[in-house]
Amino acid sequence: MSEKNNNVPAIRFAGFTDAWERRKLGDVVKDVSGNDGRTDLPILTISASLGWLEQKERFSQVIAGNQLQNYTLLRKGELSYNHGNSKLAKYGVVIELKDLNEALVPKVYHSIKCSKYANPTFLEYLFWSKIPDGELGKLISSSARMDGLLNISKQAFLGINITIPSVIEQTQIGNFFKQLDDTIANHQRELEKYKNLKTSYLEKMFPKENKAFPELRFPNFTDAWERCKLREVVEITMGQSPNSENYTNDPKDYILVQGNADIINGAVFPRVWTKQITKLAKKHDLILTVRAPVGDIAKTSYDVVLGRGVASLKGNEFIYQTLIRMKLRGFWDVLSTGSTFDSINSNDIKNAVISLPSLSEQTQIGNFFKQLDDTIANHQRELEKYQKIKLAYLEKMFV
Repeated sequence: MSEKNNNVPAIRFAGFTDAWERRKLGDVVKDVSGNDGRTDLPILTISASLGWLEQKERFSQVIAGNQLQNYTLLRKGELSYNHGNSKLAKYGVVIELKDLNEALVPKVYHSIKCSKYANPTFLEYLFWSKIPDGELGKLISSSARMDGLLNISKQAFLGINITIPSVIEQTQIGNFFKQLDDTIANHQRELEKYKNLKTSYLEKMFPKENKAFPELRFPNFTDAWERCKLREVVEITMGQSPNSENYTNDPKDYILVQGNADIINGAVFPRVWTKQITKLAKKHDLILTVRAPVGDIAKTSYDVVLGRGVASLKGNEFIYQTLIRMKLRGFWDVLSTGSTFDSINSNDIKNAVISLPSLSEQTQIGNFFKQLDDTIANHQRELEKYQKIKLAYLEKMFV
């Protein structure tokens, strides 16, 4: 490994030792513009988070209209620079067309193709490394236009400096990141599959409105479910915020849960502490948000102080999954009130009607969904692990 200086990256593949070269982008790519008159090709747009999307998929319609004749014909292996700023990509994104042979893309994108000195996949990831942002930032003479595009001309874009290795090393780097992205995409698909599976089971394993039997249940359970109010089966505590002068950043103090900002993936994550106890929830209690967004639910692994944006419920795993289902079905949205922030009150929660089977069936249902949640959490962790690995390599494998 080498330090990231003298045009050598901190990490590189074995067998490559030459310093990278400083080049103008326009020296290693060529302009792509115009089309051949065909209008029956896929019409694409770039999303900073999702890459290439068909316009119909992103906007529910083709927005090209009579401007389609001005679109650029892009071929597989060519790239476009969407110079629109976003939270994810302050200076825009460069995306290679990988999955289609040909497509039409907006003329406003700066489209390019590589010469023999550049690999398109490498160039895409070079821009994802954010290293060229310093060059792009120098080109912006004013803020974004009304259409959100940065004032960066194609000529100026082609004039930025980039640092690149031999095309052989570029190809290896590009392939490495492509494989990493494929792994991330696989974990993302698995995660979405299990999330969708859970949503489906939440619908089928609980009775529908005004019904006494679920569509799907475990063997040997045949009794009708009973309707009851939450207050009849769980203890509910509404939050009360401590005085703000008692807030601290000291983990030795009491963890304060104020709302959605303190909840990640169904768990409480300490963010703010307080010296003052107002209302208290115990370890393993359920935390329900009562201010916008209303109805988010989490388990707490700590004793916590409850702010006025949350309530706690002493419920089992079945109650936890019931509350998740209520959120998914928009149960609380109908009840939430407030001119500035939607909210629900103590009576809304206490009088919420739920369906309840026998305790033994509750236990089986709760265990089933707990296992499903554990599987989802494992896929979430794997996804985040590879996303972090990618970010680390983006930082160390480019100059």
